[in-house]
Amino acid sequence: MRADHRAIWVKYGCSIMADGWTSTTGQCIVNFLVHSLAGCVFIKSVDASSYSKTGPKVLELLDEFVEYVGEANIVQVVTDNGTNFKLRGKLLEIKRPKLYWTPCGAHCIDLMLEDIGKLPLVSKTFKRAVSVTNFIYNRTGLLNLMRRYTGQRNLIRPGKTRSCTCYITLKSIYKQKMNLRALFSRSDWNSSKWAKEI
Repeated sequence: MRADHRAIWVKYGCSIMADGWTSTTGQCIVNFLVHSLAGCVFIKSVDASSYSKTGPKVLELLDEFVEYVGEANIVQVVTDNGTNFKLRGKLLEIKRPKLYWTPCGAHCIDLMLEDIGKLPLVSKTFKRAVSVTNFIYNRTGLLNLMRRYTGQRNLIRPGKTRSCTCYITLKSIYKQKMNLRALFSRSDWNSSKWAKEI
């Protein structure tokens, strides 16, 4: 498959992507991918835990990846907007003037959503949504009852990775607003064991 992809890279060009993230065990991992008309293909991961995030090794990793793909085949280099990648992307542009560094659009949006989420009203709303969702999902009987009211639909629980999951959680609660109101307005709700926990 990679030979087919490489032929497309040579003919039409491609974007190389580097994404850094930290695992649950604290490892700093950098994934390298190539996107072209043939689709997106994962090339490799590097455990960068022993490298300084702001050190020259990040530039070296990007540079090695450019060599692997072939500078003549690359239209742009896309990374997240972290200071380390931003600076290294700019240094790569200086070293290789035909390349363009581009910040990841999804990461830009995620950072904006993160900033919006810090506004007092939005933050308070998120906390309430998480509280309601966790309250329901931590009680099997209540979860089953909720599903009866929502037509077996689940609420989307917030994730720990991206800010957008909080907004998706809010949207799912909003979609089920009437059903959740009906659930918590039941005549026997106040006498239920769950109501006593609030």
